[in-house]
Amino acid sequence: MLVLLFRFLSVFPLPMLHALGAALGWLVYLSSPSYRRRLAANLELAGYGRYRRQAIAEAGKAIIELAFVWCANPARVARHASVENWDLVQARLDAGKGIVFLTPHLGCFEMTAQQIALRTALTVMYRPPRKSALKPLVEGARARHNLHLAPANLAGVRILAKTLKGGQPIGLLPDQVPQEGEGVWAAFFGRAAYTMTLPAKLAQLGKADILLVYAERRPRGQGYVVRFVPFEGDLSGTPAEQAEAINRAMEQLIARCPAQYFWSYNRYKRPPGVPLPSSEAVA
Repeated sequence: MLVLLFRFLSVFPLPMLHALGAALGWLVYLSSPSYRRRLAANLELAGYGRYRRQAIAEAGKAIIELAFVWCANPARVARHASVENWDLVQARLDAGKGIVFLTPHLGCFEMTAQQIALRTALTVMYRPPRKSALKPLVEGARARHNLHLAPANLAGVRILAKTLKGGQPIGLLPDQVPQEGEGVWAAFFGRAAYTMTLPAKLAQLGKADILLVYAERRPRGQGYVVRFVPFEGDLSGTPAEQAEAINRAMEQLIARCPAQYFWSYNRYKRPPGVPLPSSEAVA
């Protein structure tokens, strides 16, 4: 039923969908106390409490726009996006160098992969949705021309490493909470968050560059701007120090359009089996 609904919604103009999404965002916020508490708490922790009303609406847009991004004609979707700083990517592709694209839950993160895949092959790590009914929709939307999926397991990591060694780019969501043994505790907006170590490991293994990318949502449904940003962190330290460096880069990226981060995400949860963080994790 949800798949049919998404396909139905995809025919409507993006401004209408974003208006509907803003209303949905407020409906969810007002009807769910736990959602409301987490969104507000995460905003306050990061120092962005003043963006609460905007963040509520943007969270709803992030859900509804998936119908457009996943189900609308790809050519129609592409017309709603512009790209800035592609030269940063092209220079690395021309040099035959692998690229690790890091995309946080900021703006329309699904749009970033599609825009990259219009210009070069891209392999992204993929974790199947919890709702089995959504799996065909999500996989079909993501596995398009030039866009390939690697499962979130050891086999998928091998695919990503091989891709980088071949001079091709990969994509990861670095602010997604990993499973036990796949991360370390590192500060994120001043609080310990279990953070994946995979991005730094893959970049070093494949002798690849890290680039940050996000798709900022324009107001009134006018589309998206996909922006590429150099990663300036130091990855020469321990896994925990590397994770801290990546988290700081994510914080700086979020500061560009803080209302569009997915603040309701349970970023600070402790995966089963993971010990509590030590005090040094938030020093």
